[in-house]
Amino acid sequence: MNLIYNSEQYSVLEFGAESEQEAMRFGGYEILDKPAQREIFIAGPLAETFRQHVRELIATAPSMEEFDEFLDSYGSLMAQPVVLH
Repeated sequence: MNLIYNSEQYSVLEFGAESEQEAMRFGGYEILDKPAQREIFIAGPLAETFRQHVRELIATAPSMEEFDEFLDSYGSLMAQPVVLH
Protein backbone atom coordinates (compact mmCIF):
# COMPACT_ATOMS: atom_id res chain seq x y z
CA MET A 1 0.00 0.00 0.00
CA ASN A 2 1.39 3.41 -1.02
CA LEU A 3 0.05 6.90 -0.42
CA ILE A 4 0.23 8.36 -3.94
CA TYR A 5 -1.72 11.60 -3.45
CA ASN A 6 -2.63 13.76 -0.49
CA SER A 7 -4.28 17.18 -0.44
CA GLU A 8 -6.66 19.04 1.86
CA GLN A 9 -9.55 17.46 -0.07
CA TYR A 10 -8.40 13.93 -1.02
CA SER A 11 -6.03 11.08 -0.24
CA VAL A 12 -5.36 8.23 -2.67
CA LEU A 13 -3.82 4.92 -1.61
CA GLU A 14 -2.53 2.46 -4.17
CA PHE A 15 -2.62 -1.29 -3.53
CA GLY A 16 -0.35 -3.53 -5.58
CA ALA A 17 -1.55 -6.14 -8.04
CA GLU A 18 -2.09 -9.66 -6.75
CA SER A 19 -2.13 -12.39 -9.36
CA GLU A 20 -3.76 -14.86 -6.92
CA GLN A 21 -6.93 -12.75 -6.71
CA GLU A 22 -8.81 -11.93 -9.91
CA ALA A 23 -10.34 -8.76 -8.43
CA MET A 24 -6.87 -7.43 -7.61
CA ARG A 25 -5.22 -8.43 -10.90
CA PHE A 26 -4.78 -4.73 -11.76
CA GLY A 27 -4.23 -3.60 -8.18
CA GLY A 28 -6.59 -1.23 -6.48
CA TYR A 29 -7.07 2.31 -5.22
CA GLU A 30 -8.77 3.76 -2.19
CA ILE A 31 -9.92 7.34 -2.73
CA LEU A 32 -10.83 9.26 0.42
CA ASP A 33 -12.84 12.49 0.31
CA LYS A 34 -11.71 14.09 3.58
CA PRO A 35 -14.33 16.85 4.06
CA ALA A 36 -17.25 14.56 3.14
CA GLN A 37 -15.76 11.69 5.19
CA ARG A 38 -16.52 9.11 2.53
CA GLU A 39 -14.43 6.79 0.42
CA ILE A 40 -14.38 4.28 -2.39
CA PHE A 41 -12.19 1.30 -3.17
CA ILE A 42 -11.79 0.51 -6.85
CA ALA A 43 -10.19 -2.62 -8.28
CA GLY A 44 -10.16 -4.63 -11.48
CA PRO A 45 -10.79 -2.94 -14.82
CA LEU A 46 -11.95 0.29 -13.11
CA ALA A 47 -8.58 0.48 -11.32
CA GLU A 48 -6.79 0.05 -14.65
CA THR A 49 -8.90 2.83 -16.19
CA PHE A 50 -8.20 5.07 -13.17
CA ARG A 51 -4.45 4.39 -13.50
CA GLN A 52 -4.51 5.29 -17.20
CA HIS A 53 -6.43 8.53 -16.57
CA VAL A 54 -4.00 9.47 -13.80
CA ARG A 55 -1.03 8.91 -16.15
CA GLU A 56 -2.64 11.10 -18.79
CA LEU A 57 -3.38 13.81 -16.24
CA ILE A 58 0.14 13.74 -14.79
CA ALA A 59 1.56 14.21 -18.30
CA THR A 60 -0.09 17.65 -18.33
CA ALA A 61 1.61 18.67 -15.02
CA PRO A 62 -1.68 19.46 -13.27
CA SER A 63 -2.04 21.70 -10.27
CA MET A 64 -3.36 20.25 -7.02
CA GLU A 65 -6.70 21.90 -7.77
CA GLU A 66 -6.88 20.23 -11.19
CA PHE A 67 -6.06 16.86 -9.68
CA ASP A 68 -8.74 17.37 -7.02
CA GLU A 69 -11.24 18.21 -9.79
CA PHE A 70 -10.34 14.92 -11.49
CA LEU A 71 -10.96 13.05 -8.23
CA ASP A 72 -14.30 14.88 -7.88
CA SER A 73 -15.47 12.85 -10.88
CA TYR A 74 -15.42 9.77 -8.62
CA GLY A 75 -17.54 11.51 -5.97
CA SER A 76 -20.81 9.97 -7.10
CA LEU A 77 -19.32 6.52 -6.50
CA MET A 78 -18.26 7.33 -2.93
CA ALA A 79 -20.99 5.96 -0.71
CA GLN A 80 -18.91 4.29 2.00
CA PRO A 81 -18.63 6.49 5.11
CA VAL A 82 -15.23 6.68 6.76
CA VAL A 83 -15.36 5.07 10.17
CA LEU A 84 -12.43 5.28 12.55
CA HIS A 85 -11.80 2.35 14.85
